[in-house]
Amino acid sequence: MIGTLDDARPAVATRPPAAAVAGERGTRALLACGAVGGPLFVTAGLAQGLTRPGFDFRRNAISQLSLGDLGWIQVTGFLLTGVLVLAGAVGVRRALVGGPGQRWVPALVGVFGASFLAAAAFDADPGAGFPAGAPEAATAALSGHGAVHMLSGMVGYLALCAAFVVLGRTFAARRRRGWAVASRLVPVVVAAGFMASAVTVLAFTAGAVLGLVWLTAVCVRLSGDGVTR
Repeated sequence: MIGTLDDARPAVATRPPAAAVAGERGTRALLACGAVGGPLFVTAGLAQGLTRPGFDFRRNAISQLSLGDLGWIQVTGFLLTGVLVLAGAVGVRRALVGGPGQRWVPALVGVFGASFLAAAAFDADPGAGFPAGAPEAATAALSGHGAVHMLSGMVGYLALCAAFVVLGRTFAARRRRGWAVASRLVPVVVAAGFMASAVTVLAFTAGAVLGLVWLTAVCVRLSGDGVTR
């Protein structure tokens, strides 16, 4: 009789420990930071590029917006984006615990975030008519700070592309074939845009924006897949 009564009792749903719930929320918040960084940077750059006198997306790189009287806006954008991407790298590390890419992907994304901080500290060189008074021709030789700015961007985007390639393996292991294929194709398109920058600055800008957009998509996908820490 006792056994019958016990069997008739409704099952009590078990709740995850409070620490696990808090950890999951923290990881989602960090991934949200990584997802926001790219759109913030692109939106701020687009708004400035369309409103600042003398700036032309066909001739000027977004980095040059850090020059002139209103350059502090772009410098702030570099700083905020760098901090947000670094936070996203921590979220990626938590989301990938126990799976492929758990070490390299967050490290490479962290390098990408740090490159924005370096870009904020070292301005791009003026040229192509921007800011006002700059030579109409492209800069013949890079200054010291211009060289560091360019190098930081190059290293940062190479790291991001490498992170995407490794993520291709991560998504393949999770049986997300479309995401795996895209993560391997996006770096190719980004690199092609950078190589075509000698022909048009728009190609470089498009490649840079694509990298940021895919990082946003990846952070959203990892958050949607569910996290435990």
